[in-house]
Amino acid sequence: MGERKTDALRVDFDGQIRLEFHGANVTSDAGLLAYRELDEALGLTAAIEQLEIVDPRTGQNTQHTIGAMLRQSVYSRLAGYEDTNDAERLCVDPAMRHIVGGRAAEKTAASTSQVGRFETKVLTEPANLSKLTELSGRWIDRVRRTRRMTEIILDMDSSVSPTHGGQEGTSYNGHFECRCYHPLFCFNQFGDLERALLREGHVHSADDWQSVLEPVVARYRTTKKRFFRGDAAFAKPELYEYLETEGYRYAIRLPANDVLYEEIDYLLTRPIGRPPQKPIVYFTSFEYQANTWTKPRRVVAKIEWHRGELYPRVGFIVTNLTEWAGDVVEFYNQRGTAEQWIKEGKYALKWTRLSCCRFVANQVRLQLFALAYNLGNFLRRLVLPPGVSQWSLTTLREKLIKIGAKIVRHARYVTFQMAEVAIPRSLFREILGRIKRLRLKRPLPVPG
Repeated sequence: MGERKTDALRVDFDGQIRLEFHGANVTSDAGLLAYRELDEALGLTAAIEQLEIVDPRTGQNTQHTIGAMLRQSVYSRLAGYEDTNDAERLCVDPAMRHIVGGRAAEKTAASTSQVGRFETKVLTEPANLSKLTELSGRWIDRVRRTRRMTEIILDMDSSVSPTHGGQEGTSYNGHFECRCYHPLFCFNQFGDLERALLREGHVHSADDWQSVLEPVVARYRTTKKRFFRGDAAFAKPELYEYLETEGYRYAIRLPANDVLYEEIDYLLTRPIGRPPQKPIVYFTSFEYQANTWTKPRRVVAKIEWHRGELYPRVGFIVTNLTEWAGDVVEFYNQRGTAEQWIKEGKYALKWTRLSCCRFVANQVRLQLFALAYNLGNFLRRLVLPPGVSQWSLTTLREKLIKIGAKIVRHARYVTFQMAEVAIPRSLFREILGRIKRLRLKRPLPVPG
């Protein structure tokens, strides 16, 4: 007779150890329940119903609702399962089943084939993809209802998603020196991903900036103070004019040219005397008008003389800010946090894993990764206690999400007996308490 699943396995090094496998009664992702509680408090996945995503499924294919399927797709990515093949195991995982809810809590969550059809068939419909792309902004607006915002700072940047096959839209990018996609991202100052767009690999870094930036700008028109930062790829006169029309103050790196160097020629003479250990730094500003500009604009320059270097390091920023030049440079330099957020998306959620054959299917996957990233960032910045508020998304996944638990079912309750290793009971209780206070907080008017 074959070995039964209840038969324990043995190890030779310690005869007291018995190994039993109870897949439907244990989970390695019990910490996801905290994220689901935050989701419920803010009404995030509940907002899916308002999108009216068209569901072409019929009959037995509709065992799980659109909201349940989307929860499974988002939460699996948040937990580090970037491939739909993982659904084969996750569909019976007790934590995932209760997070998805509905039929999944009593039976099983969606299988690999069901998740695959949902992501590559249902969500790739043009109208559904458009609504899915808007969902990140809708989630952020719900967060805005819990706390008043008088200032918005938008950081736009592109990144690289290497490809390793013949996916549609992939091509060689000379800057990144690989075959890739070239996605574009827009973050706010809190690290929330306002909007993302997947683009073909060969496009310019600022290509199609309007489709990413304009919907975000439209949502913040009633915010009093509005700012934008971008690197040299976004040094475009049409972008300057758009931001000025919309009332944005901006700081955008400007590529150097001979005319700009002539303006700061008096600062390019090497300082006399023995160079100090710390760099000698000069700031200045002047009016400048390129041939393609309709009017002159302020340019801020930073000149750094470093010990042991023959020539200075020079950087230019075009801006309509009126502050001292050094403060403008400091404000611009803070856009470097956007690069850190992109790295978190890459390494914590692996959102560069875009391996579908069709370009539109990879666009869907990027939007699902964006939602998972935002849910992770919401919990970090809204409810984590001060002692752990600076944890990265990777640390949160390894310590909070990856809490092992045994599930015990009673007539009226389902008990998750959670391991108390990286996250003690007191910390988890404080997180749930902060989420509860967030739920009880009186919502502010819906942002315009």
